Amino acid sequence: MNGSEALNQPALAAASSFRQALTVFVWWGGRSLGPPPPERQTSSRTMIGYLRYLGQRFIILLVTIFISITVVFVVPRLVPGDPLGAIFLNMASVGGSMGATQLVEEYRQLFGLDQPLWQQYLNFLGQLVRGNLGYSIDSFPSHVTTLLWHALPWTIGLLTITTLISWVLGSIIGAVVGWRGRESRFFQGLVPVALLLYTTPYYILALILVFVFAFHWPIFPISGAYSAGLAPSFSQEFILDMLHHATLPALSIILVSLGWWFLSMRSLIKTLKGEDYIMNAEAMGLKEGRILWGYAFRNALLPQATGLAISMGHIVGGALITEVIFAYPGIGWLIFNAIKSLDFPVIQGSVLIIIVAVASANFLIDVAYPLIDPRIRHGAGGRA
Repeated sequence: MNGSEALNQPALAAASSFRQALTVFVWWGGRSLGPPPPERQTSSRTMIGYLRYLGQRFIILLVTIFISITVVFVVPRLVPGDPLGAIFLNMASVGGSMGATQLVEEYRQLFGLDQPLWQQYLNFLGQLVRGNLGYSIDSFPSHVTTLLWHALPWTIGLLTITTLISWVLGSIIGAVVGWRGRESRFFQGLVPVALLLYTTPYYILALILVFVFAFHWPIFPISGAYSAGLAPSFSQEFILDMLHHATLPALSIILVSLGWWFLSMRSLIKTLKGEDYIMNAEAMGLKEGRILWGYAFRNALLPQATGLAISMGHIVGGALITEVIFAYPGIGWLIFNAIKSLDFPVIQGSVLIIIVAVASANFLIDVAYPLIDPRIRHGAGGRA
C-alpha cells in the first residue's frame, strides 16, 4: 500500500458506509410509502363509508325540515278566515269599534299579511334564520318564543315521565309473559288486555277516565295543571297539587303506551327463545332467570330502545287531544288554541319545534345504530 492509497482509505470507508446507509434508508422509505396492511385498508373503507352514510342522513334531515317548514307555512294560509278578524270582533264586543278598521290594517302591515304569499314566505325564512319566530297574533305583543317557553316544560314533564314508566313496565312485563306465558293463565290473560289498551285511542281512554274519576267519582280534577290561586313554585303544596292534576292525563297515556311496549317485547322474547345461543345456554345448565335477563332480554332491548328514542322525539309534540281534553297547558293546548284563532306565527313556531325534535331523534338513531349493533356495517357505498 503506497502513501496515496493510505490517505484515501478513510474516504473509501466513509463512502462505503454512506452507500449502505442510503440503501437502508431507501428500503425503509419504500416500505413506509407502500400500501398499508389489509386490516388498515378495511378500517379506512369502513370509516369512509360511515362518514358518507352520516352525510347522506344529514342531508335527508335538512331536506325533511325544509319541506316540513314549507308545508307548515302554506297549509294554515289555505284555511278560510282572517286571523285578524278576532281582534276586530273583540274590540267590537267591548264597544271599541271606532277606529278598529285602521288598527286592524296596522296589525296586517305589522305581521306582513298585506304582502304576497311568496314575500311572506321569504320574510319567514329570513326571520327563522335569525332565530326569530315573531309575535303571536292572538296574544300580541307576546313573542312566540315566550309562549313556547311556558308550554314546553308542562308537555316535556308529562310525556317524559309517562313514556319512561310505560316503556320500563311494558318491557319487563312483556319479557316475563313472553318467556313464561304458557305456564300461567294469568299471564295469558294479560295479552288480550294489552291488545285492548293498545287499540284504544288515548283520547277515548282519557274521556272514560274523566267520566269515571272526575264526574262519577270526583277524585281527580277535570282540567288544568294546578289549582286556581296557586303560583308555580317548588313548594311541597304546589308539587302535590300539580301531581294530583297530572294523574288522569298521565294515566291515559301510560295505559295505552303500556299495551304497545308489552306486546312488542313479548313478541321479541318469543322469537328469541328459538335462537341457537338461547338453546346453547339452556344446554349448559344456566339458570332460567339468567338466560332471560342476561341473554334474551338484553338482545330484545335494541329494537325497544329504538322505539323509545323515536317516542322521546315525539314528546315535544305532546299528546295534543289529551291536553285539549284536560285543558293541560302544554304544547298541544297551545297549538289547539292557535289553530282556532289562525295564529300563524304560533302554529309555525310550535310545529317547527316538533319537526326538529322528531327529525333530530331519527337522525340520532341512524347515527347510533351502527355503533350499538355490531351486526350493522357500512361499506364504501354507505349502505347497511
